[in-house]
Amino acid sequence: MAKVIAEMLVESATMELPDVKTLKLQWPEGYDPGDFKTGQFITVYWPHKAKYKRAYSLSSCALDRGFYEVTVKRDGKMGTSLVDWADTGDKLVVIPPTGRFLPVFDPPGKHLICVAGGSGVTPFRGFAREATRRNFDTRITILYTVRTTKDVIFEKEFCDLAQQNPRIQFHVTCTRLTPEDPWTGRRGRMTPEWVKSFVDNPAQTVFYACGTNEMVAAVEHLVTHDLGLPKEQMKTEKWG
Repeated sequence: MAKVIAEMLVESATMELPDVKTLKLQWPEGYDPGDFKTGQFITVYWPHKAKYKRAYSLSSCALDRGFYEVTVKRDGKMGTSLVDWADTGDKLVVIPPTGRFLPVFDPPGKHLICVAGGSGVTPFRGFAREATRRNFDTRITILYTVRTTKDVIFEKEFCDLAQQNPRIQFHVTCTRLTPEDPWTGRRGRMTPEWVKSFVDNPAQTVFYACGTNEMVAAVEHLVTHDLGLPKEQMKTEKWG
């Protein structure tokens, strides 16, 4: 059955950060999303500007029914227009979910190490939501690099999920804090040594990297060169 492109109402528009907004897009009556998966992306555009399309990872999960959520950074024409203008009651055209950036929940016992930069953390919210709600024994470790503590997206929800689910860990490293900043967490760029410190069973580990080309390439090198793991244990989403 062909997936249906549909116009959807913006049910809510929530500013996560000054330049990041989450849009909750309500499924129209009778809408059938088909068999979509956590970790996939949708493509959206304004009804009056069909040539400006942009794909965004779902920040909701496949168990969230009746709506999609995407979390958009002010970037490029589409991202800027959505962050600056999209509001409750507006309508966007949505091309249904697709993509292969999927959490490996089966077979059981996997350890997903999810490396993110900036807005690249958004799909991992869906990973953590589904694993927690379905009580999977999958371990999920999210390693998140940002400039400052003011750039952390979904900090409260990730921390809440980690409290609910002992198999989830959420670690942030900040790269541009001033020396006098009171942050007591990790500082500096993500290093191979830091990432490798979370690997205790390489054969059962699946790596995910979502962010800039440079960051994703660094994680790919770590996985295939430093750890000597096959590419099948690595999944990537990158841009720019």
